[in-house]
Amino acid sequence: MKCPQCGNELKEGHLICEKCGKEIQIVPDFEPEFENSITETLSTLAALQDGKDAQEAPREDEEIAEELAAGEIAVEEDRKIWVAVSLVVILAVALIAYGAYIYHIHTVDYRIDRAREYAAAENYAEAIACLEDAYEDYPDVAQLLFLEADYYYLQHDDVSAVSVLSRIIERGDFPDEDLEEAYDKIITIYANDGMYEQISELLQNCPDESIVNMFQRYLALAPEFSYVEGSYAEVIPLKLSSNTSGTIYYTTDGSKPTRESQIYTAPLFLESGEYTVSAFFVNDYGIESEIVTKTYTINLSVPNPPEIALYSGEYDEPMMISVEEIEGCKVFYTTDESEPTADSVPYTGPIPMPLGTTLFKFVNISEEGISSEITTRTYTLRLKDAIPPTQAVNDLIAKLVETGYLEDAAGHSRRQSGVFSYRFSSVLRIGESDDYYTINEHYDDGTGTLSRTDKVFLVNIHTGEAAQLGYDENGDFMAVIL
Repeated sequence: MKCPQCGNELKEGHLICEKCGKEIQIVPDFEPEFENSITETLSTLAALQDGKDAQEAPREDEEIAEELAAGEIAVEEDRKIWVAVSLVVILAVALIAYGAYIYHIHTVDYRIDRAREYAAAENYAEAIACLEDAYEDYPDVAQLLFLEADYYYLQHDDVSAVSVLSRIIERGDFPDEDLEEAYDKIITIYANDGMYEQISELLQNCPDESIVNMFQRYLALAPEFSYVEGSYAEVIPLKLSSNTSGTIYYTTDGSKPTRESQIYTAPLFLESGEYTVSAFFVNDYGIESEIVTKTYTINLSVPNPPEIALYSGEYDEPMMISVEEIEGCKVFYTTDESEPTADSVPYTGPIPMPLGTTLFKFVNISEEGISSEITTRTYTLRLKDAIPPTQAVNDLIAKLVETGYLEDAAGHSRRQSGVFSYRFSSVLRIGESDDYYTINEHYDDGTGTLSRTDKVFLVNIHTGEAAQLGYDENGDFMAVIL
């Protein structure tokens, strides 16, 4: 159909011309030209009637009137048909428009927009009701629940917000990105409220490992042990580890650990014996893990204690203290009454007996780190007719100045800019009967740092004669007289 005003082709069902705006009338108006055409036709018929053969009988006025009435009836019937068609078209268009409207107001986008309009006006109750109604029709659209949770959160109703978000998690059939967002929002709410226990519980029940790893810092998993429990034939350095930063508390005697127990900072070296190690972890948010307990049995041979040839007692002449060493062990000792360990002084050869009374403690430690029982010896050395050690040191310094080794008694030397000093060390027998004080040399380079040199001097305990410690061709000690 074309527009009667501008000739534009009209789209099917359109009643208004898109080009000129002319309203289209489906039922045409009854125009005067049509009436004139009828009148002209009647006049023509009358003229023809007058020109007919005289023998032909004249037509009756009733016939002409019947013909005119029949024409008017036909026109009226056409008008009714057009009116009926127009009504049908209008009704159809109205129904289509109404159907489109109904469809539009039930779309998810329309309902989300309406909810946002309510929320913008702070009418959260209507916004939430609108979203709940939409969710019944669109249960697969997670955005509806996210918006609803946001509106609860804006009203400071964290419980309802978490409840709505939990519906996404509980269903379990939403896309991964929706699940991650739901966990993220719930954890954010819990964290803001300081509800770290709830976060830990939430993540422990989460079946998705990737999501658990995303929020691992909130978890307090039980400590992991570097060795499975059981029996071992060696010392084991047991390591305890946690899934994130925090503190591990432990016990090794089977008692229940608490936050007052020992804090794990380094591997636990389990030596011979049985150990029941219990530990738990506390993360940076104060969440405690479960307690883990494991039992270890270490079956190792304990080395024999060191054997000392020289018995405890009082002595009036220098003696050497020798220890019988055993294969696979090292001997360590102390002279300050402390217990010897692998960090104590190692035994490398016979030890000169010190002046006065000294308590020695010796221990054997195996390659596996197993310590023997401790052997103790107490020695008292008192020398008869011996000059005092302090005098021996002074005699040595005087001799070193005399020989030109030192520039003065203060320890200065032409060879170096620092200062030398000398300290008594022990008593040493050289040869069959010559006893000497051993005196170590130290050097201060001017920075206050004192370091021992490689020189050891000797002073005869009876004569005060100075010498330097040396070795003969057999490797035995000898005194080199200054």
